[in-house]
Amino acid sequence: MFIELDPLLLSQLRLAIMSYLVVTQEAEFNILKEKTGATAGNLSVQIGKLQEAGYIAIEKTFRNNYPLTTCRITTDGISAFEAFFDNLKGYVAPEP
Repeated sequence: MFIELDPLLLSQLRLAIMSYLVVTQEAEFNILKEKTGATAGNLSVQIGKLQEAGYIAIEKTFRNNYPLTTCRITTDGISAFEAFFDNLKGYVAPEP
């Protein structure tokens, strides 16, 4: 029996964001934009969805009078990411 995968993490961009944050714990918006190849608008929408789900926390500050957005993975985000991959293994190597 297959366990349903988290639909929020089935998006390629959201999965890329979460994958990067699992390793780094936090990243600035422009770094995520560079690493994922996403447009600013699309990235903004997708991090908003991850924030709504409680998977990431977003902090907006200023650095040298320029806006700075930092995304940080939450403990719920780490748990969701780990569960996603545990469930995905069931599709690759299902139990007999």
